[in-house]
Amino acid sequence: MIRVALAYLRDRPLMSALNILLLSLAVAMLVMLLSVSTQLGDRFERDARGVDLVVGAKGSPLQLILSSIYQMDTPTGNIPLDSIALLRRDPSVRQVIPLALGDNFRGFRIVGTEPAYLGLQDAKLAQGRMFAKAQEVVIGARVAEELGMTLGQRFVGSHGLTEDENAGHHDHTPFTTVGILAPTGSVMDRLILSNVESAWEVHGIEHDHHDEEELHEGQHAHEHGPMSADQHEAAEHHDADHDAHDGPANLTEREQLKPEITALLVSYRSAFGAVRIPSMINRQTNMQAAVPAVETARLLSLLGVGIDGARAFAWLLAATGGLSIFVALLAAASAREGDLALLRVMGASRAQIFGTIMAEGLVISAIGGLAGLLLGHGALALARKSFEQLRDFGFDPFTLLPGEAVILFAVLVIGLVASLIPALRVFRLDLADSLTRSS
Repeated sequence: MIRVALAYLRDRPLMSALNILLLSLAVAMLVMLLSVSTQLGDRFERDARGVDLVVGAKGSPLQLILSSIYQMDTPTGNIPLDSIALLRRDPSVRQVIPLALGDNFRGFRIVGTEPAYLGLQDAKLAQGRMFAKAQEVVIGARVAEELGMTLGQRFVGSHGLTEDENAGHHDHTPFTTVGILAPTGSVMDRLILSNVESAWEVHGIEHDHHDEEELHEGQHAHEHGPMSADQHEAAEHHDADHDAHDGPANLTEREQLKPEITALLVSYRSAFGAVRIPSMINRQTNMQAAVPAVETARLLSLLGVGIDGARAFAWLLAATGGLSIFVALLAAASAREGDLALLRVMGASRAQIFGTIMAEGLVISAIGGLAGLLLGHGALALARKSFEQLRDFGFDPFTLLPGEAVILFAVLVIGLVASLIPALRVFRLDLADSLTRSS
């Protein structure tokens, strides 16, 4: 039956190719939507693990979450250093990890933090040791792979969170790589980690022993905040003074730069903290508190509207492919009545001829489904190569998901259903009349 079905397909290659194309496009679209939505959801959940609350400067809560947890946006500003102690004194708080952002190296963010940050993703050192003092860094697995960095390598950071050839460089304060992390499949893979003091010193921010005690008191901290435009301007003057080696930096400018941080990653000791702390911060301080679970759910719901619409269109395209198969097989069955009657005369049963027509629809849908899987993953690979955001997100275009088997099965069912009515014509076939008309 399969050989006869393949022979029928070769007999009308253009129509067969069109049906296969319609189904493959539908499957490719469904595979892409499934892969993107699933990996986005999984990645959001994994990267936010261990963080119950993010505290930062006033602004968009979603922007605060994206910049502090997922490292995908610019921060909302800086917050005072004493905010760490404010939260660590609260009995409902289990851990507070400060973050300090502001610079990058070849597009990879440099994050001022403490070792506790690595524990959020269970990150382990593959080589070297943890940073112990200013200007020592531990780099993520992807940073090491893409930049070819090794232990002991020295480099200079640049202003800003993205690579910009026109941005200033901190030539007077180079970093040294002392450790390389094992792959985690999380945001940690694309970060360069150091202590918060490094971020202060790079920008010429004066800090004393009291500031360091406040930073490290209680729990370990972990990231550093972006600088305002005024701070960047002052820092650039500071860098120029150092590079020229012609005198100390302007004291007035340096006094304007206070030790600050970008955000705090907070985890609770008890559920009571989730009820009281966010409202306390939002109402009684100049900071804002954002809940990762709430903001990511809002983001996914916004994305979900577009994904649901595209998914509906893809299933409509698949149904169109099924309808095309139905029309093609119905027309082919009518045109082949003489051939089918001759097969009956030669000894083929109604069931065999019925199975041949059904097999033809099954072969078309199977080829279309498999071609769609290949096309979908190929398009995802091209998208990952073209869009830096997907690479930063750790998107894997070749991950096979259980839902893809469901899509393929559904397409096979569409092909079988489309073949059913043309195949049932076999049971109403009048042999004598068909042979007479075909002679």
